[in-house]
Amino acid sequence: MGALAKWEFTVIGWVLRVLMIGASALTGWVMAKDAPLFGVVQILVTLGLMAMIVAVVAFWPAHFSERLSRLFGRVR
Repeated sequence: MGALAKWEFTVIGWVLRVLMIGASALTGWVMAKDAPLFGVVQILVTLGLMAMIVAVVAFWPAHFSERLSRLFGRVR
C-alpha cells in the first residue's frame, strides 16, 4: 500500500470519527447511552448525517459557489 493510500485511509478515519461523535451527541439526546440499541441507533444517525452531506454536495447550486468566490475574493 502506498503512502497516498495510507493517508487517504487516515483522512477517512478522522471524518468518520467526527461524524460518529456528532451522531453520538444526537443519539444521546433521545436515548440513554446504556440502552441496548444505542450503538445501532448511533450508526443509523451517522448514515443519515452522511446522506445529508452527500445530498448537500450533490445539489449545491452553482450560484452559491459564485457568491462564495466573490465573497472571498476569488473571481473567475
